[in-house]
Amino acid sequence: MIEIGRAIVSRDVFEKHFLCDILKCKGACCIEGDSGAPLTDEEAILIEEEYHTYEDLLPENHKHEVEKQGYSVIDSDGDLVTPLVNDRQCVYSYYNKQGILKCAIEKAHFDGKTKFRKPLSCHLFPIRITEYKRFDAVNYQELDICKPGRQCGASEKLPLYKFLKEPLTAKYGAEWYKELEIAADYLLSEK
Repeated sequence: MIEIGRAIVSRDVFEKHFLCDILKCKGACCIEGDSGAPLTDEEAILIEEEYHTYEDLLPENHKHEVEKQGYSVIDSDGDLVTPLVNDRQCVYSYYNKQGILKCAIEKAHFDGKTKFRKPLSCHLFPIRITEYKRFDAVNYQELDICKPGRQCGASEKLPLYKFLKEPLTAKYGAEWYKELEIAADYLLSEK
């Protein structure tokens, strides 16, 4: 574990390789799991306020679930998360013509309809951050659904922290990320 600011970063974040291979996984992270995507209070508000920018991308049954459940829900662990359709698929996801699950929020962002890209927990995946009173635990969550991403990352020799530079910088800032790179260089020099 490496301490950077208030974050305690697992060595896996430096040592594991990763690059999403969405053509192989088909966006499985939007459908697998026992709960919706974790949200901050601010993200839940943004999702509700910006819903009109991506609502038209959602299937009718997803829109119905938003009407029924709300824009965000509290899961069985007491966490604020995105609602699910049939207790599986994120309500804000949809299948594109190639059969790949995509995020409607992110599509609206790339289309210039909203500044909000998507929940940070989604953008950071497969890193999971657990916030405690005095520190954040930054860990890599290795799942079977991401095997293509591990293989692709290994073939490209792309460390997980480099793959997730944008969301890590969004979470902790550019200076923090520079310190992360320094720590990565130090760990590499140890080997």
